[in-house]
Amino acid sequence: MKNKIEIYDTTLRDGTQGLDFNLTAQDKVAIAKRLDEFGVDFIEGGWPGSNPKDMEFFEMMKTVDLNTAQLSAFGSTRHRNNLAEQDPNLLALLEAETSVVTIFGKTWDLHVTTALGATLAENLEMIKSSIAFMKSHGKIVVYDAEHYFDGYKADPEYAQKTLQAALDGGADRLVLCDTNGGSLPDFVAARVSQAIKDFDCPIGVHTHNDCELGVANSLIGVEAGAVHVQGTINGYGERCGNANLTSIIPNLAIKMGHEQPQDLEQLRELSHYIDERANLQPNIRAAYVSDSAFAHKGGIHVSAVNKNPDTYEHIKPELVGNKRRILLSDLSGRANVLAKADEYGEVVDGKDPAIRAIVDKMKALENRGYSFEGAEASFLLMSKKVKKEYTPYFKLHGFNVAIVKRDGDKKPVVEATVKLDVGGTLEHTAASGDGPVNALDRALKKALLRFYPSLGQLELIDYKVRVLSGVESGTKSVVRVQVETSDKIDTWGTVGASTDIINASYEALIDAMEYKLLKDQTKAL
Repeated sequence: MKNKIEIYDTTLRDGTQGLDFNLTAQDKVAIAKRLDEFGVDFIEGGWPGSNPKDMEFFEMMKTVDLNTAQLSAFGSTRHRNNLAEQDPNLLALLEAETSVVTIFGKTWDLHVTTALGATLAENLEMIKSSIAFMKSHGKIVVYDAEHYFDGYKADPEYAQKTLQAALDGGADRLVLCDTNGGSLPDFVAARVSQAIKDFDCPIGVHTHNDCELGVANSLIGVEAGAVHVQGTINGYGERCGNANLTSIIPNLAIKMGHEQPQDLEQLRELSHYIDERANLQPNIRAAYVSDSAFAHKGGIHVSAVNKNPDTYEHIKPELVGNKRRILLSDLSGRANVLAKADEYGEVVDGKDPAIRAIVDKMKALENRGYSFEGAEASFLLMSKKVKKEYTPYFKLHGFNVAIVKRDGDKKPVVEATVKLDVGGTLEHTAASGDGPVNALDRALKKALLRFYPSLGQLELIDYKVRVLSGVESGTKSVVRVQVETSDKIDTWGTVGASTDIINASYEALIDAMEYKLLKDQTKAL
């Protein structure tokens, strides 16, 4: 095994600069605990003094014990007109009472003269004195050389002088930052190699993803000798984001053979936990941790994976807390159906002619607008009906949904009626609701609950409508309704499709209820 690479997580600081990525102080504390449990080495909590939320976070963290990670406060070098011991930014870093502080300074002469309004010599002294002040207070100091790669292109000699100034001040780490995210891997590798030769100090990399190279530049930096990598979970960050630790860490451990202490089996859960805290949908195409990462749709692929997963999977999904998913669509074949049956614990003969009938039925339904990706419960019910293994729990004789909007009404009055037969008993009921789908759902449950009390456990947790392009357009288009339902134990998806949104919703709701009854019956056997 190769040496361990330090993982420095800046999700709570640099990540929050990303579009739509917002966290409360309480969120940040909760995430810090999870990052510590996962096993990162450093957690950058924020910039104390820049905003009240970060100050609140650092105050709250004073009572939190971290087991594996060290908490870092982030800030800039002193203002050019201030002494280090009188600089408000540096004093705020001390007030955070963290064992580690991360100071960033300017490397690019353009930023020194334009952004800071300082001379090149003043900037070197600002870097050195700021770090020396922190070292005099017993801090571990990580120096982030902002815009290092762009600065090196503009003036290589001055860029190296800024690193030497940080080292003269006592920096414990020198981190080369591709702040604009515009560098290519070969240039990053060359600059890391040069820094290792020139400076007797651990070298790190901090890259951004503006050229879709954040992960690649981090990994090639490690190949060139960097021992410290900064990034964010899920790649959140300003503009196109930071280097994605969710990809970097498994690549370091699994692909490159570094002895990483992070618990990779927590990786998917951690990724989704942070999305949930930020109230964002997970990236369904993210490497390693997404629903798509180990999903197989094409029939040839599924057939091969069923024989040997190595044919279309680069690692075992379980290594990163994920799992294999077999998708169902018009691209599916017999292998998809057999794999899905196995997933549901059904014993199916691969030579059974019913398998071909199920595939044909599925493709015909997909052609009409249905989609069984994420609607496996509807697929299971459909396959049982094709095989004539399904006995209906009730029979619908009709439903009606009335929507009335009168002058002065704040919102429409909606009522649904249903007429159905349960074992020879006719039920004709009505219910009002907050919209037509809710009213129909209530009416169905009202009619069925006395026969099947377990339907009272059902909760609709997601409802999606998609307009499908085809021969008709506009309000005459086919719509697909996908419903996600839970009984507080399991969650399942169902689908309906029709030119009538109410009918499509009805199909998805009925499948959800029938699947629940089938599930209960199967468990009872």
